[in-house]
Amino acid sequence: MRKVIVIIALLVVALLFTFFGVTEILAEPTSSIKKTCNVSVTTHEKNKVYNITPKNNTYSKTIMYLHGGAYMGEMTKDHWDFLEKLVQDTNSRIIMPDYPLTPRYTYKDVFKMVENVYNEYYEEDNFILMGDSAGGGIVAGLLEKVEKAPSKSILISPWLDVSMSNPKMVEIQKNDKDLTIDKLKVAGRLYAGSENDLKNPLVSPIYGDVSKLNNVVILSGTYDILWADCSDLKSKNENINLKEYEGASHIWIIKKNCDHNLVKKGYEDLISEVKNS
Repeated sequence: MRKVIVIIALLVVALLFTFFGVTEILAEPTSSIKKTCNVSVTTHEKNKVYNITPKNNTYSKTIMYLHGGAYMGEMTKDHWDFLEKLVQDTNSRIIMPDYPLTPRYTYKDVFKMVENVYNEYYEEDNFILMGDSAGGGIVAGLLEKVEKAPSKSILISPWLDVSMSNPKMVEIQKNDKDLTIDKLKVAGRLYAGSENDLKNPLVSPIYGDVSKLNNVVILSGTYDILWADCSDLKSKNENINLKEYEGASHIWIIKKNCDHNLVKKGYEDLISEVKNS
């Protein structure tokens, strides 16, 4: 048993390096966002829920944001910097659930928390659901599960199929310097839990009722292996607004890990979508 725990721990470390590098992990808000925004914390079933508002505490929209990290990574400094700028540039309040992480927890624990938080806020005016990477996958699964959808949902480089079985990914992998197919397969299995049902719609929403994905905008780069499933999802539901960025990498808007013009264009499109919701 001890050997199994050690192996899992090593896999977690390897995956964290894959996504953001150990030095970037920062679960708590940065000193910068605390200076420029009001940041308060409540707890929901032992997990934190952050409430981030402009300093004057007035806002025109509420965004529920679900962060990425292969379902096992905490928020990063890049995430906090991104949310800080998002609050300022859109005059929004951000609700950010610090949802339970695998391998200790599975999708069942995640949805138990995020659905309850969602139910507290979805009836507010100008409510937007947003997420990146794994968080984008949770957003898609949540939209397929709940009865009432928000005014708009925005997914940044969403992870839509943890089985990583899309054959298009093999060719894209040559250009993707951030994600690895085999390592994501491990994270996906851990997230699915003992049932190991990788095509459960809550785990891999591309296999769910995609007709419920209304007023959904996806921003995805073609140098991201997860783009393959974003493209396939669009073919299943033509109402999805898929914005594709040639040569952009995984969550490039947040990590700023590619050409400056691509980062600028992606962020400007994101802000426009928020303001026009």
